[in-house]
Amino acid sequence: MTKLEAQQPMPEFALQDQAGKTHKLTDYRGKYVVLYVYPKDDTPGCTKEACDFRDNLELKNLGVQVLGLSKDDQDSHAAFAEKFSLPFPLLSDLSGEYITSIGAWGTKNMYGNISEGIKRTTFVIDPEGNVVKAWYAVKVDGHAESVLKTIQKDMEKKSK
Repeated sequence: MTKLEAQQPMPEFALQDQAGKTHKLTDYRGKYVVLYVYPKDDTPGCTKEACDFRDNLELKNLGVQVLGLSKDDQDSHAAFAEKFSLPFPLLSDLSGEYITSIGAWGTKNMYGNISEGIKRTTFVIDPEGNVVKAWYAVKVDGHAESVLKTIQKDMEKKSK
């Protein structure tokens, strides 16, 4: 499994969102991007994570683009986004190829149950397209706030 490190270029993607629009990482040059990879639409942990990003107004105030990513299809994403008023794109990687390439797929142990699947992962990507920080095996509680603090710290560092 490849794990991305800080300062590495984030691999490019071209993935469709819940409305069928294709998004590329290069579309967001010039702004910070939070790409969070989650296991499944409309499940308790994934819903809490999505809503925490939705409700973090400071991310929005800073002009940060949030992108969710899972293997769910567009219809599932559309229903999830509508049900919880998610204001950001939810990208589909049906094959799991991109998810695997960024190290967000692998063996998971949930309550002693070993399985293969998406590992909750988040990347903060700077305006030049480089990884600022990668979190593997994310714990949802307080995560959106940690992401915000990482972006604020990086912005401060780059403004000096």
